[in-house]
Amino acid sequence: MSQPPQYPYGPNDPYQQSPPMPQQPPVPPQQPPPHQPPLPPQQPPAYGTPQPFPAQPYPGQPYPAQPYPAQPYPAQPYPGGPGLYAPPRTSGSPGGAFVLGFVASVVVAAIYSAIAVFTFDDYESRTTVHTYYLVHAFLNGAVVGLLVGLVGRRSPGAWIAGAVVAVLGAFFGYVNAIPFMVLRDSGVDGLEYMLENEPFGPVKGWWGGWDGTEWISLLGLAIAALAAWGTAFLTGRNRR
Repeated sequence: MSQPPQYPYGPNDPYQQSPPMPQQPPVPPQQPPPHQPPLPPQQPPAYGTPQPFPAQPYPGQPYPAQPYPAQPYPAQPYPGGPGLYAPPRTSGSPGGAFVLGFVASVVVAAIYSAIAVFTFDDYESRTTVHTYYLVHAFLNGAVVGLLVGLVGRRSPGAWIAGAVVAVLGAFFGYVNAIPFMVLRDSGVDGLEYMLENEPFGPVKGWWGGWDGTEWISLLGLAIAALAAWGTAFLTGRNRR
């Protein structure tokens, strides 16, 4: 018995079935890539080789942060601390040193004047008078320099002020003793006569009571200045 002829399906036939898809051959499994040797370490570029510029970001895009190695800062010692580089404290009190040195010079000069009034006579030998004067100049400068160095410390201004004060102390210590010696020997009348007729008599007596003694007067002033400066320097440089 013969079968009826088969007609092809039309494009609008609801019973149309799509022909079966041809089967694909199986894909063999992929093998992992063979082991590659590690890349050799990159050498730093030689000196003068241009370095590649980093990629510039687009407008509005922040720049990538550049890593900077942390650099430790050495500890800075604070003033007065135990650091090795702490500067020494050199500030003193020049004003206080001047005042204290002036008071000390006045006291030493007054003591010298009192000794001269109670011990010297009108006919005292010039050697004794000059020796007392030079010793007084040295002691006045040494006492002033010691106090100036303790208070003024390393201040050159205080040292200079101490030398000036010591010179004035050596001068006025000698000059102030002469009016009291006149008062002791001639009384009030003799002192009035000296002040009226010879107001600069004590200064003339200091400059040269005898001929050719002016250099001793200047030597006393130099001794007072050097003693004050040297003592203040030796005392003040060890003060912190």
